[in-house]
Amino acid sequence: MSKVQEFQGGSGLDMQPMGSTNMEGMPGEEGGDENKERGNWTGRFDFILSAIGFAVGLGNVWRFPYLCYSNGGGAFLIPYVIMLAVAGLPLFYFELSFGQFANLGPVTIWRASPILKGTGWAMVSISALVCIYYNIIIAWSLYYLFASFNSAVPWRNCDNEWNDLRCRDLTQNTTNATHNVAGNLKAGFNPNPMPCNATITVNCTKYQTPSEQYFDRVVLGYTSYTGVDRKMTEFIGVPQWHVTLCLLLAWILVYVCLVKGIKSSGKVVYFTATFPYVVLIILLVRGATLEGALDGIIFYLKPDFYRLADSKVWSDAAVQIFYSLGVAFGGLMTMASYNRFHNNCYRDALVVAVINCGTSVFAGFVIFSVVGFMAKKTGLAVADVATQGPGLAFIAYPEGLAAMPVAPLWSILFFIMILTLGLDSQFAMMETVLTALADEWPWLKKTFKREALFKMVVCVILFLLGIPICCPGGMYLFTLLNNYSAYYNLFLVSFAELLGVCYVYGIKKFVRDIKMMLGFYPGPYWIGCWMFVTPVMMGFILIFGLTQYGRSSYADEPFTDWGEALAWLMMISTAMFIPGFAIYESCIRGAKEAMQAAAAEAPEWGPAVQKYWPDSRRYQEKLDRLIADREARENAAGLDNGDGSRIGGADNSGYN
Repeated sequence: MSKVQEFQGGSGLDMQPMGSTNMEGMPGEEGGDENKERGNWTGRFDFILSAIGFAVGLGNVWRFPYLCYSNGGGAFLIPYVIMLAVAGLPLFYFELSFGQFANLGPVTIWRASPILKGTGWAMVSISALVCIYYNIIIAWSLYYLFASFNSAVPWRNCDNEWNDLRCRDLTQNTTNATHNVAGNLKAGFNPNPMPCNATITVNCTKYQTPSEQYFDRVVLGYTSYTGVDRKMTEFIGVPQWHVTLCLLLAWILVYVCLVKGIKSSGKVVYFTATFPYVVLIILLVRGATLEGALDGIIFYLKPDFYRLADSKVWSDAAVQIFYSLGVAFGGLMTMASYNRFHNNCYRDALVVAVINCGTSVFAGFVIFSVVGFMAKKTGLAVADVATQGPGLAFIAYPEGLAAMPVAPLWSILFFIMILTLGLDSQFAMMETVLTALADEWPWLKKTFKREALFKMVVCVILFLLGIPICCPGGMYLFTLLNNYSAYYNLFLVSFAELLGVCYVYGIKKFVRDIKMMLGFYPGPYWIGCWMFVTPVMMGFILIFGLTQYGRSSYADEPFTDWGEALAWLMMISTAMFIPGFAIYESCIRGAKEAMQAAAAEAPEWGPAVQKYWPDSRRYQEKLDRLIADREARENAAGLDNGDGSRIGGADNSGYN
């Protein structure tokens, strides 16, 4: 009888061979969590919907449609699908497999190769930075949602106290008799009524829409009611109380939904991940009935195949796939770490990726049907109305909604959709931060009260860090975080994790781990992408992005030198975790063969539930060594070989 059998027999273990386990991970879930220490998703759809909610975010609605029309329309789908196949999907499958196999967060999972632990901390720091400004977007959505509960939306016209003579409502098919200028103008005398354009730049007025003035002056406070913009060189100002309170409410929502971990967030996503699709369908049906909607959709999809010769089109496609799927943030590893060991994450990766990309294309129809309506209503070209980012969600689209009958209803639906899209992604990124800290310091979750307090402290810290963005000059900070907190550093992280697993941990070990978990090896296509194609693609995106780099700006004002320095500091500081921890792990092991020792997997590396270790000869031999070492220590100390609840620091809950 082997030592494993002796240990199993003495512990009353019920060993379950790999072949007898259902690959879906569904039967037997009612019996409780497979991983007693960390817990598992209550059901498979908890994970699927959480992954969809994380991947399908604001970028699908406010970034992809703009990129599509500006990069060749329907022709853009060709590089988009190719980049999905060679970069996005391989990384997506890779991270799900890695996280599910070990049931560990993005930091502790590098027991596989301790020298790469900094890769995990880089992921966590990036997610934390994004969480700070992402909740600002949720706060804006809450404010707009509350403002929509009126008989008319407040940005419907120029007749408000915050509007000035630069306000022009082009949705009104009128011509100002005094100045002979199209649109409904703010009442008063304007000495330079002609609108500025490419040829007229002096003695003219740079008009703004009512929604633009509402966003800049009421919501942000970036522009005063008298029309003076806040400069980056000026004092940032005092926090806008209404945005700060909405930010506090946003963090309270996040905390309440995450206080019980995946057991609570896994249920919330049944609403937050599905409701956006209901709203998108409703808005598409409404948008398709509007005058000019067809013009907007044609503009969105009309192919220009000559643009495929432009390398920037391919770079934009790769960057969009990268951001859209959420790879290298640590969120995918975190969510997969709560899966049951034999869950078919390969199928999940395909399903989520296809739904994510399909949502991006579908959202384009929703957006451009209203953009086409706005172009028809104002007499402008579609290209002059279309925009991306916050400008689309909080200026252009609300302007179109205000021109519809029953505008408050459509506005309420739209901002609930923006709110739920943002919350899903925020849940995953916050869970990444919380899981990483709790995995590294398990005492933080020893009791529910301690875990709840720990999560509250993290939320409060991030809330306080977000308050400066609520100031009148905070839009500069928002732009810095939005543009640089997750950009070049993401490519470096993905490059490091692929090379680390494939060449340091070993691609042969990794594919055998997947075979042990799923029952089949990944095909040559996936292995080829992980080892060569995808890292090369990441290198291409990084180098091309650096060659195209230009100083950021907001409202046509370029960032100052200190602003640029802060941007690069954010990117470099997060990426420096990778070499920093590699040096640290090497140093603590001594000079002799330090690098080799730091690169070797930890003794406790393997499936978190050790009843699966005998399914692999490599892990069974490791388990034999761990048992023998423990018995030797116990015999040397004169201890009884008793409970055996833990071996080598790894969870042994499968034996209990």
